[in-house]
Amino acid sequence: MQDWDPALYLRFADARTRPAAELLARVPLREARRAVDLGCGTGNSTALLAQRYPGARVTGIDSSQAMLARAREQLPSVDFALADMATWEPSADAHPDLIFANASLQWAINHEALLVRLFACLAPGGALAVQMPDNLNEPVHRLAREVAALPQYADSIEEGAEHARSALLPAAGYYDLLAAPGRGAAAVDVWRTVYQQPMASPAAIVQWLRGAGIKPYVDVLPAALQREFLAEYERRIDAAYPPRADGTRLLAFPRIFIVALRTP
Repeated sequence: MQDWDPALYLRFADARTRPAAELLARVPLREARRAVDLGCGTGNSTALLAQRYPGARVTGIDSSQAMLARAREQLPSVDFALADMATWEPSADAHPDLIFANASLQWAINHEALLVRLFACLAPGGALAVQMPDNLNEPVHRLAREVAALPQYADSIEEGAEHARSALLPAAGYYDLLAAPGRGAAAVDVWRTVYQQPMASPAAIVQWLRGAGIKPYVDVLPAALQREFLAEYERRIDAAYPPRADGTRLLAFPRIFIVALRTP
């Protein structure tokens, strides 16, 4: 998969940042000395952490050089580092009070084990706050899989591209994962929200998904096939998301939220 495109990703910056703001609002920590934004992307969520905890040392971690470059432009006073979130770990003397992961852990191959490991990395009394898109069964992804399976694209798209993102557990599954005896959890809060996101047109929905969700399909195609793929995908999106009373399309977008606190 190609590197992330910050400009494309940021076309819907407000909508992408809203879940991060709502997740952070549920974090009960009054203060934090160290906070890590894991999978920080362009730094929108990192900015929220810096505003909430002005006295903290905030660090943004991402595996995309392009996204980090944009994040550093936006937040020159914040530390950013290139790292794979699947293997990242804090230094032995710098356990964070907050690990924040907004729309990132779903890209990890084994996100369940990663959640447990990250929770164990927290300082006593610290918080793990996670939001993950839970929309693989929504029409936007079902239709992408259908188009990818068409003969003209199937030979070019890597086998297993539909599994680039992890399938998620039900909300209760994450509760059990982090609240299990021996984990050291003082409290675990999990919830699922379905956003009804107004989109201007079928093309806007395609652009939203082009910035993240359908990258594993589109990025591997040559330019001509990319255009054909996106045109066919948009045609099917148009049928699946009919216009509402004002002409906009409503994109249903389920998301899972987790806030887990370690025992002090």
